[in-house]
Amino acid sequence: MPSDRFVQGEMLMRILVWSAVAAFALMGAGVADAQQAQTPRKGGVIRMTAPYAASFGSLDPQATPRAQDDIVNKAIHRTLYNWDTANSKLVLELAKSVSVSDDGLVYTYKLRDDAYFHNGRKMTADDIIYSYTRIMDGKKGYPGARYIRLIKGATDVEKGTAKEISGLRKIDDYTLEITITDRVDPGYYLFSGSTAILPKEEAEKPDFASHPVGLGPFKFKEHIPGSRVVMERFDKFYKPGKPYADRLEVLIMAEAAARDVAFRNKEIDTSILGPAQYVAYRADPQLAKGILEVPEMFTRSIQFNLADGGAKPFKDKRVRQAFNLAIDSDLIIKRLVKDKAYRAVSWLPPSSASFDKTMKPYAHDPEKAKKLLAEAGYPNGFEFELTTSQNESWGMPIVEAIMPMLAKVGIKIKPKLVEVTVLTEIAMKGEHQAYIGSSLTGPDSLATLRCYYSKTPRTACNYTGFSSPAFDKLLDEAGQTGDMAKRTDLLKQANNVLYDEAPVWFFNYNKAVLAHQPWIHGLQANPTEITHQYPEDIWVDATSPAK
Repeated sequence: MPSDRFVQGEMLMRILVWSAVAAFALMGAGVADAQQAQTPRKGGVIRMTAPYAASFGSLDPQATPRAQDDIVNKAIHRTLYNWDTANSKLVLELAKSVSVSDDGLVYTYKLRDDAYFHNGRKMTADDIIYSYTRIMDGKKGYPGARYIRLIKGATDVEKGTAKEISGLRKIDDYTLEITITDRVDPGYYLFSGSTAILPKEEAEKPDFASHPVGLGPFKFKEHIPGSRVVMERFDKFYKPGKPYADRLEVLIMAEAAARDVAFRNKEIDTSILGPAQYVAYRADPQLAKGILEVPEMFTRSIQFNLADGGAKPFKDKRVRQAFNLAIDSDLIIKRLVKDKAYRAVSWLPPSSASFDKTMKPYAHDPEKAKKLLAEAGYPNGFEFELTTSQNESWGMPIVEAIMPMLAKVGIKIKPKLVEVTVLTEIAMKGEHQAYIGSSLTGPDSLATLRCYYSKTPRTACNYTGFSSPAFDKLLDEAGQTGDMAKRTDLLKQANNVLYDEAPVWFFNYNKAVLAHQPWIHGLQANPTEITHQYPEDIWVDATSPAK
């Protein structure tokens, strides 16, 4: 791993915070030491749920930023790095070791020589070079480009002025040199599922997105649209003896009530709990034994489209501030979300070292909101279209709750209801005035804040079209400094700029809750997304009813 002086200054705090969180979550969830001491059983079926939408967007991991799709893609595909939940740190996944140059910009990887694609071919350095170059195809607008831009010369490929990424150099089949532009740990950029390593001969087939081939512990068997994806054990997976299960099924269940019925009937092994189920399961002595919860690195918000095509009033900072002041967020979290969340202050979560603990969330102050709207030229308010999904934690129920609050200051909402997978497409294309959603805001603060950097395209993650010279300058300085304390301070300043500019309504940081059956073992409280498990480590004992 990189030398300590080049690791993000907030790394130590994150490790301490998330180690404590993971330990607490595992103890509180009933994943007892006795369970862990059992010898994992070979065979059986794992039945997980995809709870965020009524379909999968794409099984091409590079083409999708959706958490729903990555539940499947984490099993079929692999990335250069991975997030080790048990130890709360990044680890090499497709490389055995890495060395770093004195200036912290050149990383030399000794790749695994035992990683096979599901078509039987070994992975080499050429596959990583191909995959990262594919992601930077400017005509495709792949979401993972936001991460690969860290590599020197990647933007030249994106702009079409070069065919190869100059910062990627193959030394031999199993040695790869990567030169980056900022003094950061590239692991924070190269563990995202949208940077998965693919075999060129398969990825260029027209049906790749429906018949994926990867490096993961399970190989694709079938996809029944609107129902499930079924995967089978890959016997040549590079971790000896893994995976344990013979088959992995990911069943689509977007409705919390449907998941509740299926879980109680023992038809599924895991289930994401919504606010109502969270209260009910905690009150049930038996169900309460199988609850895994963790403060996830996700920020829920309404993102305003500040570019052309958005609602004109949102171009004025005072209007955006008034929006935040008009809503009683604490009341919504308490009454509607059932305290299954933490109040958002700005974009970065409190677990980040760059979070300013002196900052307070926007107060509920309708009178001040009216005053700001009048100063901005909207004394009678305005009307806008808000795109939303049915998601109970950050969708239509929340929209319905804020509508009367905003109406009191003259802001009227026209809800536009869409499916979650469609919502993502709309955000990437900018075909919205505002939308409500949930965004990953960790584990690296610099990578997270780049979603508001003016040079980050909308397709990558700048869905608001936000542009601020002062903010850009702070991020540029943070990326170039080797002084980690200074970097943390610069990112804190940048996060505070977002608080003041308010390109979003800051709603909450998610508390993720996963219910699990007593026969499933090896689950982890992954703070980057609790549904993204490491399926090679999961096993089911003989009491599982699935055959």
